[in-house]
Amino acid sequence: MSQKAPAIKTPIPGYDLKEYVAMTDVGVRRSHNQDAYGMLTATTEDVWRERGHVFLVADGMGAHAVGEMASDLASDLILHTYQKHANLGPVAALRRAFQEANTKIHQRGQQNREFQGMGTTSTAVILRSEGAWIGHVGDSRAYRIRGNQVEQISFDHSLQWELARRQQVSPDRIAGVPSNVIVRSLGPEANVQVDIEGPHPVLPGDIYVLCSDGLSNQLTDQELGAAFTHLPLAEACKFLIDLANLRGGPDNITVVSVRLEGEAPKAGLSGTQKLIRPPKSPISFKKLPWPSIAVGSGILLSILALFLVISEWRWPAIFIFCLAAGILVTGIIGLVGNYRRELNSDGADEETSTPAQIYRQASCTVDASLLERMMQTEKGLIELARQKNWQLNWDQHNKHHSASILAFQKGQLDLAFKEQCRAMAILLDVLREHRQRDEHFKPNW
Repeated sequence: MSQKAPAIKTPIPGYDLKEYVAMTDVGVRRSHNQDAYGMLTATTEDVWRERGHVFLVADGMGAHAVGEMASDLASDLILHTYQKHANLGPVAALRRAFQEANTKIHQRGQQNREFQGMGTTSTAVILRSEGAWIGHVGDSRAYRIRGNQVEQISFDHSLQWELARRQQVSPDRIAGVPSNVIVRSLGPEANVQVDIEGPHPVLPGDIYVLCSDGLSNQLTDQELGAAFTHLPLAEACKFLIDLANLRGGPDNITVVSVRLEGEAPKAGLSGTQKLIRPPKSPISFKKLPWPSIAVGSGILLSILALFLVISEWRWPAIFIFCLAAGILVTGIIGLVGNYRRELNSDGADEETSTPAQIYRQASCTVDASLLERMMQTEKGLIELARQKNWQLNWDQHNKHHSASILAFQKGQLDLAFKEQCRAMAILLDVLREHRQRDEHFKPNW
């Protein structure tokens, strides 16, 4: 498994990130990794308030290294452009970031015949003072894990999901349509429609997961949610990537996960749970309607100056008139600036949190059925290891295996799941080592 500098958090202003991790893997059947990811965390209070924390995944498409080029371009350009225009607000900055990335990838695809058709998905989560924002094109997914629920908060831009939306049914009920046919991505067309949703309320202990379809296509939502709920993020990412590869690993796999500081709620939002908010700052001059106040004051002073002229108070009238003119000009400039900011923000109310649109939802609760599936998988791995005479730390494996069985017998299913994952991880580590040593790649190009 290749990892690009997994990152674990140190204290950061604003939303406290308990930990954040990114991992990517080429998979079993691909020779090149066409996935990419990006992370941009705020390191100062001012930066936090201006742009927040940004996390992104991209899944490239195209022969040879073309998909890799597209996903790298998307990752770099979206982060850079969003950071550059964050002062315009999240909606305008996100839309501009995705659209400029699309333009650049499209232009690159037109420059060379070998690059034609290059494209990439991209899904970003931004954590800001007003809440969480989602920017999205393609079928890479954004999940939110809260309490005992895992919720998909991005819509797959796939043919299967589009047909399901038109027919008002679950995507699982659409038969005869490949799930990997994408209807929207960055690059193939000169223009692209970008989904931007938010701001969504954020709670202590929330977990956000971004992943390419190489992970989501091989796992159930319950498996994904249970692993991130009961394991440290780095351990969960590594385990789930190995599990996806065990089930065939037909595609590149990339996952970015973020856990917020604080105790997770037991079951979703409730009226008594407190939203995470940055410390209240003093009343901001920018939030006062000072342009309107200035224009009104200038008009009143102008009337006063006119009254003084009529009363033959010449010099006081001149002074007050000049003051009124300066205040009026300042107020008009402020009104024009506010108008331009409203245009750039696409008319979005960026201060009001709105509930996230949940496109799929599953329970993270560990049940007997999930544990039995894991135990059956472990049994097959043990047989393979003994058949191949692989060398591994059997004592450590047996320790976790026995702890899992004991917890299961006591009805402690959460603990049983955690120990089961750690027992399997020892076997999966050895399997990965032998796969990397013995495998001959046969690309699907």
